[in-house]
Amino acid sequence: MADKGELRPGSRDRSKLVGDRQLGTRARHLWLAAALAVVSAFVLANGPAALAQMRTGSNASADDRQAVSDRRIAANATQLLRSGRNIFRFDTFGDEAFCGDALRLHEAIATVDPATALAVGLKVDSEALPRSLIRDLRRGRVDLSDPAVTVNLLKLKAVVGVTGFFDSSGNLESMGIQCALCHSTVDDSVAQGIGRRRDGWANRDLDVGKIVSLAPDLSPFANLLGVSQDVVRQVLLSWGPGKFDAELSLDGKAFRPDGRSAATLIPPAFGLAGVNLHTWTGWGSVTHWNALVAVLEMHGKGTFVDARLNDPARFPIAAANGFHDVRSDEDLVTSKLPALHFFQLALPAPEPPQHSFDESASKRGKEVFAGKARCASCHVPPLYTEPGWNLHKPEEIGIDSFQAERSPDGGYRTAPLKGLWTHTKGGFYHDGRFTTLQDVVDHYNGVFSLSLTPAEKADLIEFLKSL
Repeated sequence: MADKGELRPGSRDRSKLVGDRQLGTRARHLWLAAALAVVSAFVLANGPAALAQMRTGSNASADDRQAVSDRRIAANATQLLRSGRNIFRFDTFGDEAFCGDALRLHEAIATVDPATALAVGLKVDSEALPRSLIRDLRRGRVDLSDPAVTVNLLKLKAVVGVTGFFDSSGNLESMGIQCALCHSTVDDSVAQGIGRRRDGWANRDLDVGKIVSLAPDLSPFANLLGVSQDVVRQVLLSWGPGKFDAELSLDGKAFRPDGRSAATLIPPAFGLAGVNLHTWTGWGSVTHWNALVAVLEMHGKGTFVDARLNDPARFPIAAANGFHDVRSDEDLVTSKLPALHFFQLALPAPEPPQHSFDESASKRGKEVFAGKARCASCHVPPLYTEPGWNLHKPEEIGIDSFQAERSPDGGYRTAPLKGLWTHTKGGFYHDGRFTTLQDVVDHYNGVFSLSLTPAEKADLIEFLKSL
């Protein structure tokens, strides 16, 4: 047995062991400090996102991974909104090849003075104007009878929904249009027709037919429809403010059986989140209609596929021209549909102005809407259309089938009611057949035998104005 002062075999001096342990601890502390310094420098150089990325590996917690995922989603949403807004406001999808090169519409626009342009419903974005010009407009110092002012407004990219293309000498050589032409207005904060943009609002002042009728060469339409250019102009001039006939180039039906124009009112492009079918007669989703309009109506360069148009009986012009499957060598539409769709779905319906309706009557009208009038059975709150397949046969709503038969499914969509107060100009229903909300209420009161009293009708109307 070894003495107390001796070491056991294989052991070392106890004091030496303690010193080695202290040295090892200091080394570990130094290593840890160095590692923290490297991490800190990395985070400072690359931002907080760098640390989040370091934590997304197998050792990252579920909360860390979710936080990173949420940030990616938020960044994607922000990018889609920005891109979609730019597309909605400024993208022509290459339609200048049709509007400018084919129709030569820019030649007519260059001769139109601002007063005339405003009179046919074109709008001016005040936020695109220099402050000095805004001051002069408010003081009446701008000559609105000078066509050169119109050209200058195009150079400033201030005409809502219209883009001018200029040569190196500053001469207008072509033009294109955007979604905003029909589906945006302004708040008239500078002057009538001049103000800040209101994206998604239906431009019920816009006389699309009259503007297009000014084109020097309407042969593309004449050849498509098989009529003279004079006849095309007569049809275009029959539309009137706030109306457009998207089906004309598909079925060639320019007039209703009663002789009235077949054009329909421009609908709003806001408040569409959660809404299934788009447009008055359904057709498809928002993005389906975006593609159809961009390619078949605006004549942009892109891809559009809808086999339902290959129907010679219902859509003779579309079938004869292969509109059911259109492909362009250069597709300027398809890649933009996601962002455009996202932006439109993000547009909320505007709240009604203060004192624009009777609040007490509106509260009573809400009860009539949900109860005796049975409006909520189709206009289901808070979408104010049906969740799901929101289409009805003409006989269900007590009107003729003309416009419904111009669509693939032969029905009328239950129109969402939020923001109804923004598009009362031009009337109600797809063709404006009802001049006032009173006319609409009277129609349903008769069709469904509701037996609403005059007071109940008045309250119901105030509720509709409050949406």
